[in-house]
Amino acid sequence: MVSRPASDEDVYLRNNVQIAAKILVVGHFAVGKTTFIGTMSEIPPLRTEETMTQAAAHIDDLRGVQGKTTTTVAMDFGRLTLSDRLVLYLFGTPGQQRFVQVWEDMTRGALGALVLVDPERLKESFDVIDLVEQYGLPYAISVNHFDGTPVRSDDELREALDLLPETPVVTCDARDEKSSANALITLVRYLQDRAR
Repeated sequence: MVSRPASDEDVYLRNNVQIAAKILVVGHFAVGKTTFIGTMSEIPPLRTEETMTQAAAHIDDLRGVQGKTTTTVAMDFGRLTLSDRLVLYLFGTPGQQRFVQVWEDMTRGALGALVLVDPERLKESFDVIDLVEQYGLPYAISVNHFDGTPVRSDDELREALDLLPETPVVTCDARDEKSSANALITLVRYLQDRAR
């Protein structure tokens, strides 16, 4: 078989391949994962939200999240093109402990995780961070500031969440595209630095 020289089209295709990166958006119940993915997705996001029933009222802790009427029961999905070469596929996990079995499948092929935390309910983040670490995913912390939540320093957050010094910590408002994009960019840069 005779090999032919690479054409301009071959070179263009080789140099312009899009890389798809699977990123998990995780966090405890009612921290804003569905909102975050809806804010960031360039396509209509896939949502598996269902109305919360009276039966769930005895299982899900609704303190601090009054007015919540729906919850994710499988996953959320969105897509975000960061550049001509990099596309992020965002997978949001359910936050309740009873859906933890979904995590094993969702972590397959994921490059990392953005862990959303509520500054008013930091203790609820421990189980989520433990799961992310159990599956060996590098992660960044994004503190989702809701209306009227206290602002805490990075040092306070690091100590409260027992984070390693290299773990990135950023703040965002899951409803705000600019601050949410900054959180994702922080995670992507962290993943790139680790890959070098």
